[in-house]
Amino acid sequence: MDQPPASAARLRVLSGIQPTGRFHWGNYFGAIRQYIELQDAGDAFYFIADLHALTTVRDPERLRGFVRDAALDLLALGLDPERATLFVQSDVPEVTELTWLLMTVAPMGLLERCHAYKDKKARGLPADTGLFTYPVLMAADILAYDADVVPVGEDQVQHIEVCRDLAGTFNHLYGEVFRLPKPRLVEGGAKVPGTDGQKMSKSYENTIEVFEDLAAQKKKIMRITTDSRPMEDPKDPESDHLYQLYALLAAEPDVAAMAALYRQGGFGYGQVKKALVEATATYFAQARQRRAELAADPQVIDTVLAAGAERARAAAGAVLDRARQACGLGRRAVGARA
Repeated sequence: MDQPPASAARLRVLSGIQPTGRFHWGNYFGAIRQYIELQDAGDAFYFIADLHALTTVRDPERLRGFVRDAALDLLALGLDPERATLFVQSDVPEVTELTWLLMTVAPMGLLERCHAYKDKKARGLPADTGLFTYPVLMAADILAYDADVVPVGEDQVQHIEVCRDLAGTFNHLYGEVFRLPKPRLVEGGAKVPGTDGQKMSKSYENTIEVFEDLAAQKKKIMRITTDSRPMEDPKDPESDHLYQLYALLAAEPDVAAMAALYRQGGFGYGQVKKALVEATATYFAQARQRRAELAADPQVIDTVLAAGAERARAAAGAVLDRARQACGLGRRAVGARA
């Protein structure tokens, strides 16, 4: 049986993002920006997790649209298909077969302790099998590409632990098949506040989308919730969510000047909101132009995703063959590689 390859000088980086709606500032600063930075730090594989999205998006046309928008957005924001592999999760069927192999060693108790399932059950909401087994599919997503490092926010660390547990159990039973990945905590991943001050999330309906119409975006920003302290009062900038958003988008000298203004007082939040509108228009200007160019030539996206799927299938196929051989199924038929 082939063994998992030894870790090379360039680490294999793997991450996925769900196409459950248009990407917002939380998605960008909490994940996508790190994807772009890691393109040169290792051998990067990034996928659009449409299989995972099926647990929440039940309209096929909307899902197809979200997948396409996700690809456009990622490329516009700086993901380079010459430096990273971008593909759609469902274009790599090897992962779903690998999921079943991992299911056969996945304890029920382990899955029952996972946050997403526990939270939904605690709130009395219906939870389907897709949600319950979601961590196993996520483990297959990671293990299929011999990933060394998985950039995640703190709320996703448990899924990496589940992945390592399942891989460890499989390796114990069948030999050294899977490489054990490590999480890489995304800096600031949980620090992007929404328009209401809570963590920015589609579930809270408090998001500002990266590429939404500028006029609509401005309205959202001008409606951001603020406190009622008098204008003349000094304020701590670090504890104010409006300032926190501004600090993500503005140039460093402007952020320093804004922090000084907060500390001296004598300003209105409307002034900060107008500065935020200007900062975001500048910050994402090049990405907006790039997205318009990509959208004008749909074949570019098709070509990028097809090439990415081919590379991803080659990597996942080698891992699946290892796993099949280890547990007694034998290698796949040659025709299955097409």
